[in-house]
Amino acid sequence: MACLAPTGLSFAVMSEPEQAWIPLVDGPIGAIVDRVQEEHPEIGELIDSPNRLLAFRTFAYIRVGILLGRLLVERDLEPEGWIEQLLEDRECYDEVVREVLAVAKDTADEPGYEREEPVGPSDEERARFAEFAKRRLSTDT
Repeated sequence: MACLAPTGLSFAVMSEPEQAWIPLVDGPIGAIVDRVQEEHPEIGELIDSPNRLLAFRTFAYIRVGILLGRLLVERDLEPEGWIEQLLEDRECYDEVVREVLAVAKDTADEPGYEREEPVGPSDEERARFAEFAKRRLSTDT
């Protein structure tokens, strides 16, 4: 069965769901979502699997884009740098943060992802790598 993966504002068809990956977005919306994620580490705790992360990023981009469009229509802004102008307004930025946090919560509450493995290495894998690195570094000196 084919599934769709977002690539910026378009979608690429993938042959298997296991091929899911996180899109790289070079636009301002991706940077905004990244910024909110960095400022709110609790998002990482809610979005703890590859499919949840993919769903979160996809819907966060869409919902933040719609929100920014609405905010632009509601305000009289210069066309050049309008996104930066919106984000400098604390009220607008807080609205963006609330939207991203809502997407994270909605994604975490979505049924069907309960048996997925978390993103990243386990504590055991981290410990094994730390031991390997210690051994390797001690033999290199």
